[in-house]
Amino acid sequence: MPDDKTAPATPRTSFAALRQPGFRAFLATYFLAMMADNIEHVISYWMAYQKFHSAALGGFAVVSHWLPFLVFSVPAGALADRFDPRRLNQIGMLLFMTASLGWGYFFVTDTLQMWQAMVLLVIHGCAGVFWQTSSQILIHDIVTRDVLPSAVRLNATARTLGVLVGPAVGGAIMLTLGPKYGIFLNACFYLPVILWMWKAPYGPKFRKGAPAPQRAVRGWADIRQTLRDIADRPLLLSMILLAGAASFFIGNSYQAQMPNFAQDLGRGDPGVAYSALLAADAAGALTAGFLLERWNLLKPSPRSAVLLAMGWCLSLGGFAMVHIYPLALFLLFCAGICELSYNSMTQTIVQLNAPAEIRGRVIGVFNMCAMGMRTFSGITVGLVGTIAGVHWSLGLSALVMLCVLLLLRRRLTVTHA
Repeated sequence: MPDDKTAPATPRTSFAALRQPGFRAFLATYFLAMMADNIEHVISYWMAYQKFHSAALGGFAVVSHWLPFLVFSVPAGALADRFDPRRLNQIGMLLFMTASLGWGYFFVTDTLQMWQAMVLLVIHGCAGVFWQTSSQILIHDIVTRDVLPSAVRLNATARTLGVLVGPAVGGAIMLTLGPKYGIFLNACFYLPVILWMWKAPYGPKFRKGAPAPQRAVRGWADIRQTLRDIADRPLLLSMILLAGAASFFIGNSYQAQMPNFAQDLGRGDPGVAYSALLAADAAGALTAGFLLERWNLLKPSPRSAVLLAMGWCLSLGGFAMVHIYPLALFLLFCAGICELSYNSMTQTIVQLNAPAEIRGRVIGVFNMCAMGMRTFSGITVGLVGTIAGVHWSLGLSALVMLCVLLLLRRRLTVTHA
């Protein structure tokens, strides 16, 4: 059985990955794309609602965003193993631009129909699969192995920052240019990624040593084969299970239920207090990213990842049960700290331990679980919430997830005994 590794000894340097010029350019362009992704959500969702007033279309928007990760992450990873991930990244950007320009055309001509909106939402979701999977492969090429934990953590922080900043920038664009023309400006934010990836000196052609043997891309059959390949690597399986369970039982579904929580906390009207609830966990995640990088804390390890995920469950479970606004805000902030920490840690461990010849496929399986499983969190929290109430549905989901983590921690203890 191959030995699983956690992380190499990381230099005691703050923001170590930023000292490598290639990663600085990668991170800046990644942030722009993440911001543009969320700007498009703000503009397109608002315009589609004004046109159709359809809650069903809003639900389809969530499914179309995450379902492609569930279905296509492993095939996309297989493509990244066989072809240049820079080109796959550019394909993702072109799909994002197609979606933005498509929205813009239908907005300007006032010809948007329901089926056209659904097609554009699917295109946007597929773009994310190409982009996220190839980006994670490129991180491994851009930075050295000893600073990979720093790179993954900073990438997760940039993702969170894009999620936080995107809606604010989107709102500003709508106020200044208007949604019809603002969506065209948004398409331009994807261009820096395309241009940088064109000549960036990373990818298969620039890797040192003998190239890893290439496998044929076999579509969904790669999922079964990849699981067989990592069956004797318990650390990889444990981290993939952790990511999948967290997405399945909770994911980010509580954000969609925030109006209900805000109403029960006496902050149901739009305003600063409600916005603070929406932004609290993102603020916690940004704080965690800065503190962990500034003092180079928490060396990636499976036990630490499980404990941090437990902290996330306890924070969200507490948030679901409290009815005191300041305490609810604090618990969401703590949840954000724990979420970024365990997410970046699990991804780092997977990247460090994935065999080079199937790294894309392994990362694809990880993304399938970590992001694709969010498709079902609307059932565990949202649908159950219509029966038992969102407080109980989120609390019970956090409790079930906590039990899964306790079993996983026991399994890790036995494996490493």
